[in-house]
Amino acid sequence: MAPVAVESAPVVPANPPQIKQAPSAHPLDPLSADEITGLSAAVRQYVATQTPIKAFKYIGAETVLPPKRDVLAYLGIRTSPGSEPDPYVEVSRKADVDIIDVITGHSWIIHLSFKESEWVVDGTEQLPEGQMPQLSVNELIEAEQIVRNDERVKKLCADVGVGPDQIYADGWSLGYDERFSKKLRLQQCLLYARFGEDENIYAHPLDFIPVIDSNAKKVIHIDFPSHPKSGLHTASADYSTQPPNLEVTCDRGRIPPPKMKHEYLADHLDTANAPREPLKPLHVIQPEGVSFKMSGNILEWQQWKMHIGFTAREGVVLGTVTYNDAGEVRPVFYRMSCAEMVVPYGSPDHPHPRKFAFDVGEYGMGVQANELSLGCDCLGTIHYLPGHFIGHDGNTVTIKNAICIHEEDAGLLWKHTDYRPGGRSQSVRSRKLVISIICTVANYEYAFYWNFYLDGTVELETRLTGILNVYTLAEGEQATFGTQVAPRINAQYHQHLFSIRVDPMVDGINNTVIESDIKPYPYATGSAENYAGNGFISVDTPVTEASGREYSHETDRRWRIVNRSRTHYSSGLPVAYSVGIGGATRGLLAQPESWVRERAGFATKSLWVVPSDEATSGGRRWPAGRHVPQTRTQPKDSVVEWTKNGESVDDKDILLFLTVGVNHVPRPEDWPVMPTEHLRIVFKPIGFFKANPALDVKAPVDERSRNAFPAGDIGTGAVVEHTNGNGSTQASTSCGCS
Repeated sequence: MAPVAVESAPVVPANPPQIKQAPSAHPLDPLSADEITGLSAAVRQYVATQTPIKAFKYIGAETVLPPKRDVLAYLGIRTSPGSEPDPYVEVSRKADVDIIDVITGHSWIIHLSFKESEWVVDGTEQLPEGQMPQLSVNELIEAEQIVRNDERVKKLCADVGVGPDQIYADGWSLGYDERFSKKLRLQQCLLYARFGEDENIYAHPLDFIPVIDSNAKKVIHIDFPSHPKSGLHTASADYSTQPPNLEVTCDRGRIPPPKMKHEYLADHLDTANAPREPLKPLHVIQPEGVSFKMSGNILEWQQWKMHIGFTAREGVVLGTVTYNDAGEVRPVFYRMSCAEMVVPYGSPDHPHPRKFAFDVGEYGMGVQANELSLGCDCLGTIHYLPGHFIGHDGNTVTIKNAICIHEEDAGLLWKHTDYRPGGRSQSVRSRKLVISIICTVANYEYAFYWNFYLDGTVELETRLTGILNVYTLAEGEQATFGTQVAPRINAQYHQHLFSIRVDPMVDGINNTVIESDIKPYPYATGSAENYAGNGFISVDTPVTEASGREYSHETDRRWRIVNRSRTHYSSGLPVAYSVGIGGATRGLLAQPESWVRERAGFATKSLWVVPSDEATSGGRRWPAGRHVPQTRTQPKDSVVEWTKNGESVDDKDILLFLTVGVNHVPRPEDWPVMPTEHLRIVFKPIGFFKANPALDVKAPVDERSRNAFPAGDIGTGAVVEHTNGNGSTQASTSCGCS
């Protein structure tokens, strides 16, 4: 889309009329389509009448988080055990809009408030040189056309047999490259060829990487990655991974793209050889409807109640999560989201080290959310919530089915059989409520599933799929720092490191993190204290100062969030929720002082605990800083900096940033599209409830379940009639009591 040209707009009166709007129904509601329209109009009129800006493009718009205590007072949620909620207060609605002056390249934040049914500009903030908002969807799409229009790019493609209409590009933020001015808004374009309609472009990677100026909309440089073991280099200089001067031209022979097809679309697959027999239908049916209730963005299911939000940057956001414990509404979490992630690649050959995308801070998960399909992305009886964000021209872009809400069977909830003759058994099935979003970031798909269970457990399951980022190999060249997943296609080693922001309020807003290590009892076998030598203990250490914590496999280290103002009636320990990330912890593998460590310090620790500080710019929301593209050092508003003063986090309003991830050494089986990889974080109650909170879950018999092969232990899975209940042949164990 074209930038907004304010100099050619109609004359705007000094006090232009505003679009009237109704107030938001909930203080944490995401921006609606009408609100974005109102924000856009207010910004456009302000810029035209109050600034010298001649042309600009909208980049982003989002609400400013209101004060936590005000929100809890508004909703009637108490802030400490046994207390009454704070007196009701109205919560003001504020928003920030990011724009870029396309003539000067300067970035601005426009601060607005909603007052008397209209948005009003409160002030503006010009960002320092080198700071800029995330890349927009428009800019990522424009990157492809910019390289297609460049004469040098077309010539280089023609040299290896690729026509202008066959050029495709994935725009990535430049990342880190000191050869270019900080004030330029740059993308590196990973190039591919498409030789047929809807063909998999990633099967045909090209051998050079243009760098474009997104504001000027032109190619400013072209990098030619090294192939040190290919024999193609002609320069006499010793091989080095150091970036060459911008004046240095390509010193190696050209490499045509691989031509072999590797397809994944069903109508493009070659199924002539032993096609798979289709699966028989498996239907998810809820004949009486769903068990959850929705009121706008408020969800209630069983004992859970929460707000479901959406931001252009984080995607799905959960807020004000409470649990109704026998009539007592108990707060558990105030806000939870994926606040950042980084994907560093492992090849040191220039320019591959620039490939460490911050998929949240540089691009935004929300703006790249999929329009989910009923019966495919989400199965069963579904409710969807939309996502809205602002386009370059200020108009609202709507993803109608951005967030999926549904229920799933979750296997066995609990079971016991008294094995003695005549003993009884009880078997209860679990169910989970699933809130999900699927985001496509260039070649990769990230699917986030927030799962709520009947026993008080909360789980974030992240699924990774999509297509590997690949680069071409010369004929006969072997893959280095990667796997040759197909002839001449190198899938480089990489990591996916997520930062999950958790704002806890376990029975109130003042909490403490306890670090626990499981250790052998420190007395020798044969001693009076440990004669058999079998003893082991859990050693608790409170985290009292803001810091980063490391996971320890040796001691099976775990953490829990406690509220010391309330204890369990039997154990005497503070009520708590555990933070289970042991199986998902990964550390950043790059060297100290590496480019990626300088920018992604959050990925160097398994857990960060910092005090909440709503007065700071951004409210400590972004672990790699608010403005991520092209940073060269650790920003001052990042989680590493927030820990440097050792502020107290003992019985305080705290924030947790959890670092979890995957080390991806690609397999040939990951090609041409990757089977889903699973990553889980689990939050479990520890002494939060008196006993198992799922004891009262009913155990109905599923009347539709049947034997697959009623005639014996073999068969073809034919549909047969059956009975279940009175008169049926029951197994020795059944749902309910027997």
